Amino acid sequence: TRYSPTKDNSDFTHLPDSLDYFDEDEFNEEPDSEDIDISHILSKLTDDSITDIDADRSDVKEKLLMEIIRYLNTPYRFGGSSFSGIDCSAFTQILYSNVLSFSLLRSAREQYTQGVVIDSRNNLKFGDLVFFNTRRGVRPGHVGIYIGDGLFAHASIKLGVTISSLSTAYYNTRYMGARRVTDVF
Repeated sequence: TRYSPTKDNSDFTHLPDSLDYFDEDEFNEEPDSEDIDISHILSKLTDDSITDIDADRSDVKEKLLMEIIRYLNTPYRFGGSSFSGIDCSAFTQILYSNVLSFSLLRSAREQYTQGVVIDSRNNLKFGDLVFFNTRRGVRPGHVGIYIGDGLFAHASIKLGVTISSLSTAYYNTRYMGARRVTDVF
């Protein structure tokens, strides 16, 4: 099933696990903004370091990046799954569905059970899911998609869909791990 940005895809039969415990005060430490140069990321599409595998894989990478760009600045909405508002696990779920026709489970906690564990940050590859411990009682409480150079795309409570650095103090200290759910990249 492809998700359509023109209709509200909210499916409250599979609400995210953040319903289990939601304390908005815990998100106050989240960075207000980061200066990430999107053009630098896009320029890597033509760089041999990102397209060295084969043309089909670089095409998939480009499609995923273009889908991320389409969602940039979409506001965060708890339980949302559309351009009018989206949460972190719906963002990863929709991107994997639209670009790869791959079905991720709905919540960050459920997505954390999918795929192969990545044993080190040094082994992260484009497209891997990255997880963070951002809330008490729900682990992981946040998920994003690794896009290279220590950066990941995600739906932030404060910023909406954005790109952040794993080395930012907030995300660095809360990093729980990563999963590779596909080798298509």
